Amino acid sequence: MAMPLRQTIKVATYLFEQKVRRRDKFALLVELEPLFACNLKCEGCGKIQHPAGVLKQRMPVAQAVGAVLESGAPMVSIAGGEPLMHPQIDEIVRQLVAKKKFVFLCTNALLMRKKMDQFKPSPYFAWAVHIDGLRERHDESVAKEGVFDEAVEAIKEAKRRGFRVTTNSTFFNTDTPQTVIEVLNYLNDDLKVDEMMLSPAYAYEKAPDQEHFLGVQQTRELFKKAFAGGNRRRWRLNQSPLFLDFLEGKVDFPCTAWAIPSYSLFGWQKPCYLMSDGYVQTYQQLLEETDWDAYGRGKDPRCANCMAHCGYEPTAVMATMGSLKESLRAARETMGNGKPQVTP
Repeated sequence: MAMPLRQTIKVATYLFEQKVRRRDKFALLVELEPLFACNLKCEGCGKIQHPAGVLKQRMPVAQAVGAVLESGAPMVSIAGGEPLMHPQIDEIVRQLVAKKKFVFLCTNALLMRKKMDQFKPSPYFAWAVHIDGLRERHDESVAKEGVFDEAVEAIKEAKRRGFRVTTNSTFFNTDTPQTVIEVLNYLNDDLKVDEMMLSPAYAYEKAPDQEHFLGVQQTRELFKKAFAGGNRRRWRLNQSPLFLDFLEGKVDFPCTAWAIPSYSLFGWQKPCYLMSDGYVQTYQQLLEETDWDAYGRGKDPRCANCMAHCGYEPTAVMATMGSLKESLRAARETMGNGKPQVTP
């Protein structure tokens, strides 16, 4: 896997424990949403379409931490909304890091420099800054000028202070292989972020923009061309080689959305971060009360064009860890593109 050695060992050990215990479904990473409010109005996001009363709510620290601990997952991605708008987000992070959970704090970076003093560098903590393109393209996607420049300055400051910084870039059908290459070259070579994640855009049910999401074939063609010429091996991508194969269409996987469950103000979301078919109060209920066989491409029409990491990255990770050949391949690719092997 393309991640620091400490994290790789923790995840591999966790997967081995699940196999020993003969668990066929378990959480690998929790998508934690401690609020839905945001300080941007991105066209491709449906989170801020909730009623005003819901947007004012903030998840208590004990509830947020308790949900992650209940799931047993070794990793957590804190999203929203904009999590830095939560008045106790630093305490949520501190408690999860103290439990040695690997925490990725997703942010549009508008509040990042203002809030940075509240956090400390740790091998268990990383900023995950959303960057959808270079200046003009990114600002257009978030519907506000100046956001790209602020995100760049925040990334530079975080790197200067010794934080691990990752990025997440969502690509739409308006993207071309060249726009993908341009932004990833910039993040990789100029900003020198630690790792980057790629996300084919998914049509959130409440997203204002329903016209610019990628289909399966479009996704495969886009990434196959963008990855050509050695780019894939050169970029510090925070995803397993098998998932990148999946994006290119070299391999196909079933969806394992139960491995990256979403927990929000409403509870555990059925069946995944991208679809809302109800909520339950415990992770065990999510596993037991969701008809997992009813979801995935060819089963539910809403899944037809989905190639999102929350459904397919865990499948790729488990396939990697279950194969000596693929594990060695992942290690070679990690070492080959200059990723740090041991976190400080």
